[in-house]
Amino acid sequence: MENIIQQTTNRSDAKIEKIIDRVLRQVFGEEATHLIYRHLESNYSLKKEEVADRIEIFAAGLEDFLRSGAYVIEQKILGDIYSSYGLLRRIELERERDEFDFVSQIKSLRKT
Repeated sequence: MENIIQQTTNRSDAKIEKIIDRVLRQVFGEEATHLIYRHLESNYSLKKEEVADRIEIFAAGLEDFLRSGAYVIEQKILGDIYSSYGLLRRIELERERDEFDFVSQIKSLRKT
């Protein structure tokens, strides 16, 4: 049972990491995305493949790097993740949006 839960978490993490990477590349392009990942790794010891598991660190590093612009990127990431989970789930999560921040919402999605 624990192995099944771990496999589900790993698939969910990979999906979230893929979406985060795609959003960063869409918004900033290849070179700037590479700079963001380098900033996260050198200042926060966070590797690209650890982003979903250490989402608090990712959010802090992104906010450090982008300042107030991080909020817009976080919302785009969440929007794309909601879309990937289907419209019904997105409506459910949007109702809870006001109660949760980016990190809490990602943690909630990792459980689904």
